[in-house]
Amino acid sequence: MSIRKFAVIGHPIGHTMSPFIHQRLFALAGQEDAYTVLDIAPDAFAEKMAALDELAGYNVTIPYKQTIIPFLDQLDPRAALYGSVNTVRNGSVREGFTTDPDGFLKALETARIPLSGYVVILGCGGVARTFAYEALRAGCSVTLAVRPQSAVRRDALIQELHSRFPQSTVSGCLLQTLDIAAKIDLLVNATPVGMYPHTDAMPVSDKVLSRCHSVFDAIYNPLETTLLKAAKAHGAATADGMAMLVWQAVAAHEIWDGTRYRTEEIGQLIEDSAEELKKKF
Repeated sequence: MSIRKFAVIGHPIGHTMSPFIHQRLFALAGQEDAYTVLDIAPDAFAEKMAALDELAGYNVTIPYKQTIIPFLDQLDPRAALYGSVNTVRNGSVREGFTTDPDGFLKALETARIPLSGYVVILGCGGVARTFAYEALRAGCSVTLAVRPQSAVRRDALIQELHSRFPQSTVSGCLLQTLDIAAKIDLLVNATPVGMYPHTDAMPVSDKVLSRCHSVFDAIYNPLETTLLKAAKAHGAATADGMAMLVWQAVAAHEIWDGTRYRTEEIGQLIEDSAEELKKKF
């Protein structure tokens, strides 16, 4: 059986966990496929597309989740809705998908955190947009909380969300004015605050966390951020970014091969990925 080739593309790509996770997923499925990292500079992106066609499929990370779209022949409806692609399946056509929502939803599901009620999302970038879409699709009311310098981008995202979900409740505020009196069913951190090496930072105060029933942090380095530690101290249920990272990779394999994995297998992979991450930092 010939060995197929897969990769993750991005720039700069750094200490990505993708090869470790995907090689383990191939092994769990009894496949001997290869997975590598391709750091592609922006000025070389277009000329590298022909070489990417030699791959059976690939993942896409920052800054190419939107850049890749004009080079594709076909978009999955959800990728078209989001205007974002993180997985490509090659074949008779280049087809783009997004599995970020799958990773988010499965991370919450396995942590037994419902996506319901009042959801506060910290940030307004691409991943915050994904979280907001999924929260509104689930019928939640959403507030986007940002720093003052991001207010214009936040307002543009709110306008987009209103147009997509006209019957939904979407609002915005600044992080420092986040209502500490309101009960928050789910707080979602979609900012880099607390990411390695600035691991002592938190995007919100303890007062805010004391009003949260559940907290999800998209950061996976460190695995347990200061935000999650503080949330646990207040009795909140928590979910971390490593779970999302692994589950979105699982969804990519389902796209490439139709492979299905047992929840216990993926739970172990999440733990092993966390240990592997410690070796890198």
